[in-house]
Amino acid sequence: MFHYADQQLDQWLLDDISGGDITTRALGIEKRTGIMQFSCRSHCRVSGAFVGLKMLQKLGLSANILCEDGSDAKPGMPILQAEGNAEALHLGWKAVQNVLEWSCGVATYMHTLIQKGRSHNPHLHIACTRKSIPGTKALATASVVHGGGIIHRGGTAETILMFANHRRFLKNPDNWNANIQQLKGAAPEKKIIVEVDSMDEAKAAILANPDIIQLDKFSPEDIVKVIELANGRCLISAAGGVNLENIEMYAATGVPLIVTSSPYYAKAADIKVKLQPTN
Repeated sequence: MFHYADQQLDQWLLDDISGGDITTRALGIEKRTGIMQFSCRSHCRVSGAFVGLKMLQKLGLSANILCEDGSDAKPGMPILQAEGNAEALHLGWKAVQNVLEWSCGVATYMHTLIQKGRSHNPHLHIACTRKSIPGTKALATASVVHGGGIIHRGGTAETILMFANHRRFLKNPDNWNANIQQLKGAAPEKKIIVEVDSMDEAKAAILANPDIIQLDKFSPEDIVKVIELANGRCLISAAGGVNLENIEMYAATGVPLIVTSSPYYAKAADIKVKLQPTN
C-alpha cells in the first residue's frame, strides 16, 4: 500500500470542485441520496482505487474498493463504489474518474510491456525512470508497481548514477577506474551505476567494475556485444526509447534490466461511472 498526504488528496479534489457543483445545486437534488459505481469498459490492470477511496471518503461518502490495485479487471467489472448524498457523489465523480483512468492506463501499459518482454526473456525486469509527468509522481510510482514494474530512481538521493553530465565536471572525466573508486569510497552502502553513451565508454566502464552499466540508446546488436564483453562482471541495463512497439526486440538481447519512461504516456483507461438515486 502507498501513503498519500491529505494535502495531495485535497489538491486532486480541488482541481475540479473548489466551486462546488452548480448543476446539482440548480436542480435542487443535492440532498438526495444515491450510489455511484466506477467500472472498466475494457480489460485493465487496476491502479488508483485506493486513492479514489480516500478521495471519496474525504467528501463524507461511504466507499468500498471492489477490485484491488494491482489486480486485473475484466470489461464491465466494478472497481470502486460509493454511497451518500447526491452533492458529494457529483463532486467526487470526475476527480476520482480522472485518477482512475490515468492510473489504470499507466498500470495496464506497464503490465503489457512486461508480458511482451518476458515472452522473450522470462527473467527480465523493467524499471521506470523519475521522468514522470510533472504533478503525477505519487500516482505514477504506484501505477508502475501495480503494473508489475519497479522504480528506477525515486529521486537523486536514492541511488548513485553517474552520467556524462557529472563526468564533465571532473578533472579526469575519462578515468573510469578512478571515478568509480571515488564513488565506492564516498557511498559504500550504495550500488554504483554508470551510464555510457558509446561502445568505447562501455569497454572502459567494464574494466572499472561498477555494479551496473546503463547503456543509453544502444542498438540491440550493441547491447548483445556489451553483455558478452561484461561476461557477468557487472549487470547491464538498457535505457532510452524502449516502448511497446520495440520491447520484444530489446528483450531478445537477454539484457536483464530495461529502463523506460514510456508507461507514463500511456493511453488512459476507459472508466465508466454510473450514479443512481437510492431514495
